[in-house]
Amino acid sequence: MVWEDLVAGYAWADAADWETYTFSVVRGKTEEEVIRAFGGDPASSRAMTFAEAADEQADHIHADHALLRVVTVENHVVAIEWGSHGSIPEIARLASSDGGEFFSVHHNVLAQHQVMHARDGRVDGMFDPSVVGDAAWMEPTPEIPAWAAGIPFQLDTQGSESFALLERIMGVQVVPAWMDTALRTVPLASPDALFSDLEAAWLP
Repeated sequence: MVWEDLVAGYAWADAADWETYTFSVVRGKTEEEVIRAFGGDPASSRAMTFAEAADEQADHIHADHALLRVVTVENHVVAIEWGSHGSIPEIARLASSDGGEFFSVHHNVLAQHQVMHARDGRVDGMFDPSVVGDAAWMEPTPEIPAWAAGIPFQLDTQGSESFALLERIMGVQVVPAWMDTALRTVPLASPDALFSDLEAAWLP
């Protein structure tokens, strides 16, 4: 598909009013393996929509109460959060270990974006699309991975371009209807509880 048409199909991402989200796509793993990589227990699952999960987390905002929703699309697991576990490099490494592949798109309340890709337990690119336009004038110069080279990442289309890149690399179309669908949902341990060295967990 032509890149411009692919981006246009994700116009909803630029118009969405979700304050915070992370979509992660994992290839070569089961839902149970992905849930464990994110710090969850597959046995504790229940069905929730994105809004229900976000409301529950907001009610426990000071209690490290994070929820992960998952859906399987062919041989991919899509993980959806009102949160940021999928933006942590160590989780990308765990979820892509032993021949797997991982890609995540993150947006937060500060309107910052992050895209990240990992393969076989190694992160091979993580950056904020908002800096791409000014990268040549920044010091140090942000490193844009080869798999994202040539994408302009305009400020008003960062969301659609990020999801288009996800689809181009992973071969999975992100469907906005998943937000209103009750998907398998599990609680996640906080990053502090998951990793003995939190600083190292955030290093790509």
